[in-house]
Amino acid sequence: MFAPCIIAGILEPADLAGYRNNPVYIRRSMHVPPNADAVRDLMPAFCDLLSKETNAAVRVVLGHFIFVYIHPYMDGNGRIGRFLMNVMLAAGGYPWIVVPVEQRNKYMSALEEASVRQNIEPFCKFLAELVADKLKSKELPKIS
Repeated sequence: MFAPCIIAGILEPADLAGYRNNPVYIRRSMHVPPNADAVRDLMPAFCDLLSKETNAAVRVVLGHFIFVYIHPYMDGNGRIGRFLMNVMLAAGGYPWIVVPVEQRNKYMSALEEASVRQNIEPFCKFLAELVADKLKSKELPKIS
């Protein structure tokens, strides 16, 4: 998955081992993830938070948001965050969801609002709408 980035010289092979050791910046975002030294303390705290959260919906939202807020790796944080979100959705009895390409800007805006302005409500609503749409599409046809 990351081979093209290594071949192009964007990433070093060592960047794929463990948490990042350098600053990372998110394209077209005002959010600057915590410094690399803080990541080593934040990730165990993040895992502890998730293990203690009993509400699956809260775990989904916070799990995705906090992971990408911390941005623990040099690359792939969004993909890993969405994968973790789906694992937590499935564990909570919800359907697996995909952020449609045509809704990517709305998704990124909601994450930006949460990380820069400390307003997580648009992100919660965005994910809830995706889950609701997925549940509607899975409804069985009504027999007359």
